[in-house]
Amino acid sequence: MNALILVADDEADMEPLFRQQFRRDIKAGRFDLVFTTSARQALRIIGDAGQHDILLLLSDINMPEMSGLDLLARAKAARPNLPIIMVTAYGDADTRRRALAGGADGLLPKPIDFPALRVEINRCLAQWGAGP
Repeated sequence: MNALILVADDEADMEPLFRQQFRRDIKAGRFDLVFTTSARQALRIIGDAGQHDILLLLSDINMPEMSGLDLLARAKAARPNLPIIMVTAYGDADTRRRALAGGADGLLPKPIDFPALRVEINRCLAQWGAGP
């Protein structure tokens, strides 16, 4: 079973951007990308533990219906060892403090620094046993 990187972001234009950045990794079978446009959709995937081996959750903070910070709390309750990186256009100190206090493994500002994200993905792959 391939490792999945789950991306929860209500901005639909994020999917083609991620697919372009990681096209070689996807083609090589290092991991698959799964996108959701809501926190609720992400929780359904996370809750389906038998079907998905999730390597990493990347979640926007500001989403309608349920915020990324609420998703963070619920995802950590369902899968305490799941690495979660929050992505936000608001990288202020309070947002960072709240995300890290909630169990996030990191916070990436938008626009996303894809080389920094690649480092995090490689770290998760190494811990998962797939290597960089």
